[in-house]
Amino acid sequence: MTPDASALTARIAIVTGAGRGLGRAMSIALANAGASVIAVDRDKEMVDDLANKMGGQIIPAAADISIQADVEGVVNLCLARFGRVDIAVSNAGMGLLSIRKTYHSDPIRFWEVEPETLRQFLDVNTVGFFILARLVTPLMVEQGWGRIVSVTTSLSTMIRSGMFPYGPSKAGNEAIASAMAGDLRGTGVTVNVLVPGGAANTSFVPEDKGIDRSKLVPPEVMGPPVVWLASRESDGVTAKRFIAKDWDSTLPANEAARRCSAPIAWSKDNQE
Repeated sequence: MTPDASALTARIAIVTGAGRGLGRAMSIALANAGASVIAVDRDKEMVDDLANKMGGQIIPAAADISIQADVEGVVNLCLARFGRVDIAVSNAGMGLLSIRKTYHSDPIRFWEVEPETLRQFLDVNTVGFFILARLVTPLMVEQGWGRIVSVTTSLSTMIRSGMFPYGPSKAGNEAIASAMAGDLRGTGVTVNVLVPGGAANTSFVPEDKGIDRSKLVPPEVMGPPVVWLASRESDGVTAKRFIAKDWDSTLPANEAARRCSAPIAWSKDNQE
């Protein structure tokens, strides 16, 4: 079913990597469901454009999520504007295009990657998630309710040849999410992972030979599951990973969520 347009009324969300692709789609979906969204991206023009198109529901914020001072500034902006943080969606990421534009047809081998490049991937894709979650968690625990959602990648991508260092950095992200979920059990704050379920039609995928963009996952599939995860309907659901492309909008939301989810991280039940 389509999420209720008022499902998130009065809820306050922070979405990182909101300027384009998956983050933009999720920001729009959360705003359309009634949430006020702090849309975060290093590209100020992109989040300014998003805010202009969506009106007062979205507040743009320029920040580098790998820099703690920047993330602190975003959280402080949210608190100054709304006095609370209910939902944190960690989506900002660094992809392989930053190393080689033709990585699909000319795979990157691990020995070609400089140690400093690996550190950059970990800072953005792994540590950045930790920084945001660490800052918002005490606020959520104090209010007795909160949602932390991290966007990782397919489990096969995490370990596949040619996906270094992107895949391993996302694997670290998901391992952190699993540990967080355990630490937060019983607090009213949940931690879950949401992935497209395949290569998404975003700027992370190059215009390279052998890529048929018509077969890529559209970013909009992230909308219904992220709204459900951010709502009261998902109370008590934690330590799960959700495959967005498998969300069946003809079903009641709780049933759609059940069918497209599995335990977080590395489980025999996970298929993606």
